Amino acid sequence: MEKTKNNSGEKLYKAFIYVVLITLAVLILVPVAWVFMASVKQNSEFYGNPWALPASFYWQNFVDAWNAASMGSYMLNSVIVTALSLALLLVVALPAAYCLSRFQFKGSKLLNIAFMAGLFINVNYIVVPIFLMLRDWESWMQYLFGLNNIFMNNLVTLAVVYAATALPFTIYLLSGYFATLPYAYEEAAYIDGAGYGTTMVRIIFPMAQPSILTIILFNFLSFWNEYIISMTLMSSATGQKTLPVGLLNLMQASQSKAEFGRLYAGLVLVMLPTLILYMCVQKKLTQGMTVGGLKG
Repeated sequence: MEKTKNNSGEKLYKAFIYVVLITLAVLILVPVAWVFMASVKQNSEFYGNPWALPASFYWQNFVDAWNAASMGSYMLNSVIVTALSLALLLVVALPAAYCLSRFQFKGSKLLNIAFMAGLFINVNYIVVPIFLMLRDWESWMQYLFGLNNIFMNNLVTLAVVYAATALPFTIYLLSGYFATLPYAYEEAAYIDGAGYGTTMVRIIFPMAQPSILTIILFNFLSFWNEYIISMTLMSSATGQKTLPVGLLNLMQASQSKAEFGRLYAGLVLVMLPTLILYMCVQKKLTQGMTVGGLKG
């Protein structure tokens, strides 16, 4: 009797979990599908039933969003900033995480504590100090050398800020994964005459591929969709705004002209790269997060 009760309780619990998961999936998929559907509608179709299927695929919305609304230029800026941010982040975070997880040296505990503390600092709370600091540096460069747009309205500076703000989480996750790898591989490499750098690049990094792909995906999503920092640091550079900031401009222009199809086409352009990247690396995402958290 007790076993029957346990089985029924288990089935009820599983049913509850499935209901919750299906509900969450519907809540996520329906708005996404609606945006894709609305992006190929003509403006006249938005005044009828909002859930009606499009009468035809009106691809001109994407052409208008790409050319007339300058979404192509904004996307190029986002690609440059995101790629540069990821490159800077990996160049700094991978060796730092490896050293902090595999070696004990003077100050290593203090560095670990500092990076752990950085996890609790929301970057949105320090945007104003970052802006004031960069503005002062910009004023000094103008006064001393007559140079403009070195620290403000500069895509490279924006990429550096993105990479710096993502360091705590990235180093924390990578350190946890590196700590789970056995030392036998490194010892064998040292015996064969490999140095620390060669061992790190040719032995450890390939073994840590799931964790590296995980941090690339998470940081790509963060950099690609970031709005507040970009809006603050690129306020005066019309031609160098990133895609989320450009999408705001498109939204304001589309609402005033009632060009809703162009607006949703712009939303699709923002979402599509993230969806494609997620589908490419989803198999290794869970593995990297799970193993990386075992010895954080």
